[in-house]
Amino acid sequence: MKTRDTAKLTIHGKTTHLPVVNGNENQLGIDISKLYRETGAYTYDSGFSNTAAGFSNITYIDGANGTLRMRGYNLHDLVKHCSFREVAYLMVHGTLPSKNELDLFSKYLTEHSLVHEDMHHFFAGFPSDSHPMAILASMVTSLSSFYPDLNQEDSNFDITAARLISKVRTIAAFSYKKSKGQPIVYPRYDLYYCENFLHMMFGSPVRKYEIDPLHTKILDKLLILHIDHGQNCSTSAVKLIGSARANLYAAISAGICALWGPLHGGANQAVIEMFKCIRKDNNDIQKYINMAKDKSNPFRLMGFGHAVYKNYDPRARLAKELLDELFQKRNITDPLLDTARRLEDAALKDPYFQERKLYPNIDFYSGILYRAIGIPTNMLTVMFALGRLPGWIAQWKEFCDNKGRIYRPRQIYTGPGERPFVPIDQR
Repeated sequence: MKTRDTAKLTIHGKTTHLPVVNGNENQLGIDISKLYRETGAYTYDSGFSNTAAGFSNITYIDGANGTLRMRGYNLHDLVKHCSFREVAYLMVHGTLPSKNELDLFSKYLTEHSLVHEDMHHFFAGFPSDSHPMAILASMVTSLSSFYPDLNQEDSNFDITAARLISKVRTIAAFSYKKSKGQPIVYPRYDLYYCENFLHMMFGSPVRKYEIDPLHTKILDKLLILHIDHGQNCSTSAVKLIGSARANLYAAISAGICALWGPLHGGANQAVIEMFKCIRKDNNDIQKYINMAKDKSNPFRLMGFGHAVYKNYDPRARLAKELLDELFQKRNITDPLLDTARRLEDAALKDPYFQERKLYPNIDFYSGILYRAIGIPTNMLTVMFALGRLPGWIAQWKEFCDNKGRIYRPRQIYTGPGERPFVPIDQR
């Protein structure tokens, strides 16, 4: 961080000079930490869309140009050349692993894949129709009871990170089995991360599941596409809880709950449901385009537009490439893909979307990809959580290492002034 210039602000005759802080990539910020003390005024920024709550060296996003980098590496290069295990290590440590470092990290992922047997009683207590996200959030919180010795300052944070990344994957698969009323399938020692997940999801004690290597590759790349995205809603939730010095499990559970919302990670499930709705309505694409443009209509075109990107989401581009590869090599057809492509084509040609720079985001195609490898709709947001987990861990650790202050946003009060109290028998 560099401080060079100052911004001058005058309000009600009081003037203050606020330092201008300079990040990398020509990013500028105005340090308002002394604004209230010197002027008696707060800043107002609904949704914190123009507020930086701190510094981070993890993820860089240039929404205008559609650029996304993790720890300095372009997302495209990571997806093309790395495994999810490598990028997870990168997120936690800040550097790509050597062969020996990756082997050790992979060993930790395998060794810590089982969950405590007593936790199985918790799974049995959930109703059979429970949403897997509800089970996932609850079970992650319960990990703090079974592994209370967490310490982010431990000399081997690898084990802490690998334990959580591995166990959450196992919990996610178990959650799916619970929702299907099927017996739990345990992880195997001879399988890597994504292979093991597919084995636990689709394996059965009475039927051997043959793991498709292309499915494994697609899942691996999809998890990388979701691994981190700066200070979004769920990451901010993780850091908010972490700022109170709550343990990592509690912070991650908060992130999972935030991700569940349809305006965040739940959008991938909402996109699939939207495609199904359009197809049932005679695939009338223009009708839904018009509905999205009508301000009086509550309908939203899910999977289009982004709070940051004013260009094509780079993750969506890569997801489309993966989709083309999978569908061509496995000769797959999906009527929802036809709907998606027609909807994208119509929207991108429409002046309304062009003027507002609304493009497909990662949620637009990721659900169709997951469907193609067998992941059901109610598991789509769980898959988002699996991919985002290393990013959450990295963001939590960075915040704790930097001893960030507890989050305490201000408010502009708009309620009534002081009112006289009236006893109940006089009201």
